[in-house]
Amino acid sequence: MPRPSVSAERRAQILAATCAEIASSGVQDLRLTDVATRAGVSSGTVHYYFDSKQALLHAAFEHNHQQSLDRRAAILAAGGTPLELLTRLVDSYAPLDPDSVSAWRVWIELWVHGLREPELQELNETIYGEWRRTVVGLLRDAQDQGLIVDGDPVQMANTVVGMIDGLAIQVLLGSHNMTVDRMRLTCRAYLEGLAST
Repeated sequence: MPRPSVSAERRAQILAATCAEIASSGVQDLRLTDVATRAGVSSGTVHYYFDSKQALLHAAFEHNHQQSLDRRAAILAAGGTPLELLTRLVDSYAPLDPDSVSAWRVWIELWVHGLREPELQELNETIYGEWRRTVVGLLRDAQDQGLIVDGDPVQMANTVVGMIDGLAIQVLLGSHNMTVDRMRLTCRAYLEGLAST
């Protein structure tokens, strides 16, 4: 397998640092000098790869999405029934560890800034389109195998996606009523409720 180019590695290094900065400080207070420091490069290097803060932010959101796709692909490749795979995917989106908490914070910043930026709205539409298609596909496969009840898999998928997002935001805000364990139990209860008897 060919080794990635230094340019690609450097770009990924800057994007990972940008996501970490977004997660810790938010977009509003993001400074390119802080990104450079975190990445261990000069500010000039950041500007070499990204000609504006806006370009860097959009690329960072796309990078965060790619990390999510990579985690998703690993879960799907592990095998199992469609319902088992969906349960594992849902569990994987719970903000359990520093990496998942950081990824969620970046998503939330995308949503906040997407309220005013059409390009980010398009990115969000792409991201959620892919995610919903994955969930719908697993639900359809589970129905085909008689593992879950009949019904509209798109509606079921929208419920799953909406539940994950809404509960994760409550967890991240430190809700006393919605802990990460309760989030996982709630999502699992919904999926178990779909199982055919």
